[in-house]
Formats: sequence, C-alpha cells, structure tokens
Amino acid sequence: MSRLLTFVLGAGVGAAATHFLDPESGGRRRAQLRDQAVSKASSGVSQAAAKAKDAVATAKSTGSAGLDDVGLARKVESEIFRDAAAPKGDVSVDVQAGVAYLRGSVEDPEWIARLGDEAAKVDGIKGVENLLHEPGTPAPAAEPRGAVQDRL
Repeated sequence: MSRLLTFVLGAGVGAAATHFLDPESGGRRRAQLRDQAVSKASSGVSQAAAKAKDAVATAKSTGSAGLDDVGLARKVESEIFRDAAAPKGDVSVDVQAGVAYLRGSVEDPEWIARLGDEAAKVDGIKGVENLLHEPGTPAPAAEPRGAVQDRL
C-alpha cells in the first residue's frame, strides 16, 4: 500500500510540476495562481476586519445594558463595593428584570442610602429596591415585582 501511495503522490507532484513549469504556458499559470492566492488572502483579511469592526460596534452599543440579570447583578456588586470600606459581608444583590434588589443589614444608615444610590447609577439598571436595614430593625417589605416595574 505504501508503494502505491508513493507512486500516486509522485505522479501528482510530477503533473503539477509539468503544469506550472511548462515553458510555453507555465509563467501565465503561475501568475494566475499567485493572483488567485493574493485575492483569497486579501478577501479573508477584509472579511476578518469587517467582522472585528462589527463586534466592536456591537460591544460599544450594548455596554452594560446588554447584560442579563446575573451579569447586571455582578456589575452592581463591583460598583457599589468598589470602596474598601463598603459593608460587603452582609449585603446581597439580586437583579430581576433589570431591577436591583439590595438585601441585608448594614450598621451605618449612610451606607444604606449610598449603596442604593450607587446601584441606581449602574448602566442597565431600571430601578433599585433598597431593602437594606440596620441590625435589630425589621427588613422593609419588598413590593411585588410588577409594582416596582409599574413605577419605572
């Protein structure tokens, strides 16, 4: 089997050499092959550049607004907990239909307001339901999800 394969490969290489090295038409055939290869490469580069440009435009246009609720929740967390002094341990962030729900207990009332305000500034967040409270006080009652969206 290997002799047959060697023979077939040798015959193919010989035929290609005869085709492209022919003294009468070989130069034209080589130039034609070169032009086709350059054209294909150029076309491929142009297509890749166009796709990259489209991807950049899509990324710029969607920004954070293109994130799903889980992605928005992570974005809210990264923004509101950016300050090293932020009370991270007792605060949870959940986003449903673009509305951020902040839950947990926080010692400082100023942090409660600040966390809610910072969450509202995140691109893609439609509203904030700040359910944070001081330790020892009852948690605020959450409005039904539809009621929050109706207010927006």
